[in-house]
Amino acid sequence: MRRTVSAAFDLDVTADADLVLAVAVARLPGLAVEERLQVRQDGRDLPLEELTEATGTRLHLAHAGVGPVAVRYEAQAEGRAEPVPVDPLDLIAHRRPSRYSESDQLLATAQAEFGGLAGKALLDAVSSWVGARLSYVPGSSRPTDGATETWLARAGVCRDYAHLVVALLRALDVPARLVAVYAPGLDPMDFHAVAEAFVEDAWHVVDATALAPRGTLLRIATGRDAADTAFLTTIGGGVDFLRMRVTAVADALPDDDVTALVRLG
Repeated sequence: MRRTVSAAFDLDVTADADLVLAVAVARLPGLAVEERLQVRQDGRDLPLEELTEATGTRLHLAHAGVGPVAVRYEAQAEGRAEPVPVDPLDLIAHRRPSRYSESDQLLATAQAEFGGLAGKALLDAVSSWVGARLSYVPGSSRPTDGATETWLARAGVCRDYAHLVVALLRALDVPARLVAVYAPGLDPMDFHAVAEAFVEDAWHVVDATALAPRGTLLRIATGRDAADTAFLTTIGGGVDFLRMRVTAVADALPDDDVTALVRLG
């Protein structure tokens, strides 16, 4: 499979700031990636420091002075990523409540709705339940909303769906995490967020929005929730976000068999 992706956004830095970018395709065995990442200010390239996590997530750190900054990333990925070794510490960490996936607050709901289910049957039930009870409404949620707020509002966008799925699964002692992805077939096009759950000795995708084929998703960043996977984090200074454009296409868009377990590749 060949997937071609890009991300472009423009910033206005009002006071010196460090920019942490999570836009590059994760570095994983089995996936051949040709890419170019450029961060420019005042006609010059800003130096980038790459920091890589065990999950393949790559963060790029740049220091920006005052003025406009343009971030441009494009990549072509060939093949499919192979699973990385599972860290037992991750399985513990991803069972715990986190900033945006407050599984402890949703324990009673999870037990009432899904008690007695396990494995694939549990993933199917949670995905269908969240997809049926939430309305996908751009602009309906705040950046600070977590799974509990999403459940009460009954609306959100992809990260809200994913946070609720993660929280419900963790409440039932299933390791679950959030993944930022490029999503060929997504409409409207944007960065996309899905959940990943550890069942049957492997991590599998759960996307309650059903907005893109799971088999085409391309991993960017993996973490406990959106706090770990944001495409842009600023440290110090002041930054105004002006505009963004994301693209993701695949040489083929397969049907998504909802009865199958799917791994991110």
